Amino acid sequence: MTIQSELVAMQDCAYQAFLRRLLPTVAPEKVIGVRTPLLRAMARRLSGTDAARLFLTQLPHAYFEENNLHAFLIEHIGDFDQTIQALDAFLPYVDNWATCDQLRPAVFQKHRARLLAPVDRWLASAHPYTVRFGIGMLMRFFLDDAFLPVYPQKVAAVQSGEYYVNMMIAWYFATALAKQWDAVLPMLQGCALTPWVHSKTIQKALESDRIAPEKKAQLRLLRLDLARGGADPQAQ
Repeated sequence: MTIQSELVAMQDCAYQAFLRRLLPTVAPEKVIGVRTPLLRAMARRLSGTDAARLFLTQLPHAYFEENNLHAFLIEHIGDFDQTIQALDAFLPYVDNWATCDQLRPAVFQKHRARLLAPVDRWLASAHPYTVRFGIGMLMRFFLDDAFLPVYPQKVAAVQSGEYYVNMMIAWYFATALAKQWDAVLPMLQGCALTPWVHSKTIQKALESDRIAPEKKAQLRLLRLDLARGGADPQAQ
């Protein structure tokens, strides 16, 4: 049985219908309908095998689930340089937010200093989901003890008309407000973000249960009127 036929055998038609609604950038016929725990279990079983090594070279894939399996196999690569090489080969084929956001290589936790150079390269990419992935890595690995004020400045410098890039910028800054309030609030006060991203950041921060009510009151004072501000990049 091939990897693709095994994925088809795990199809859940109800879940397929749910995923198709959730993934507007993926053609419906590319969604099989396989639940994520099954894909992760399959990645654990295949990791390190000849079948997995071959599969990782077979780009582009035909199905959303093949891309997710590919992402989960990358997570099992224990070597930093090999992980970066695999990511650089794979990221240009990522076509949706779900595959992008679920890809979280554990090896990066031990090599955060070395991760910064690839992150800078990903942020400069013309491919939206490569940029989104780079922002996600700054959010996951550089907002706690490894935080420096230059990191949110890198994210604020990203200029994009892509909806899923701008949503990730807003997500990053809403998370940064929860973790690094004193460093990040002045950026909103100084209008460092585009009007649309600024407003989405505040919206997400106000929805967060990690930000205290008194801080949310400050954020409400920083709201912008988008009628006088920027257009929704989703419409571009």
